Amino acid sequence: MSRDDFNSSILIQDVMTRALITVNLSTTALQVAKMMEQGGIGAILVQDNSNPVGIVTDRDFATKIAAKNLPFDTPVEKIMSSPLITINHNEPISTAAQRMTSKKIRKLAVTENGKVVGIITSTDLVTQLAK
Repeated sequence: MSRDDFNSSILIQDVMTRALITVNLSTTALQVAKMMEQGGIGAILVQDNSNPVGIVTDRDFATKIAAKNLPFDTPVEKIMSSPLITINHNEPISTAAQRMTSKKIRKLAVTENGKVVGIITSTDLVTQLAK
């Protein structure tokens, strides 16, 4: 099987993470950091009235909290990446890789029928390629 066949035959839904952790806009950076550490994860979705509006990633901490010396009680609304960039669950993983590359991001929210159902990361893609 060629690399192109491999990339087009595997769908995002086959490799994405379905366990989502979400917080509201007023959750503090410190609370999110503790949740990430405890969960061993690098991203948490941010919701406003049950609608996903952004994502906070480990990179957001480095570039926004640490680099700008913001206090740990800063609400995630101030540091989240928004708007939330999404991809459909039944797209091939090659489409996810292209979107991540073009947007210069490492994590995509995955949607099904307009609802966020998971997340796919660059690590998921690399793990899949290594199989």
